[in-house]
Amino acid sequence: MKVELFYTPGCEQCADSKDELRALATELVPDLVWRELNVLDELDYAVEVGVITLPSIAIDGEVLFSSLPTARQLRRELMKRIGKEV
Repeated sequence: MKVELFYTPGCEQCADSKDELRALATELVPDLVWRELNVLDELDYAVEVGVITLPSIAIDGEVLFSSLPTARQLRRELMKRIGKEV
């Protein structure tokens, strides 16, 4: 499973939450690939995935959160996906 966080430099909201979300995700999904993408450097890819607002989180190439989710929201989505894959 791949989780991608799209952000812009200087985003206070991102800086405060990304470490907590990454720790949660890697704990729940041991083989998880976590990527943090500066949208200024990855603009074409962000458009291809469908990022419209920042910060956004895509899971397996699908934008599921158009703002940073709470830990509970991310946990719920990851658990749902793990259940489908198992």
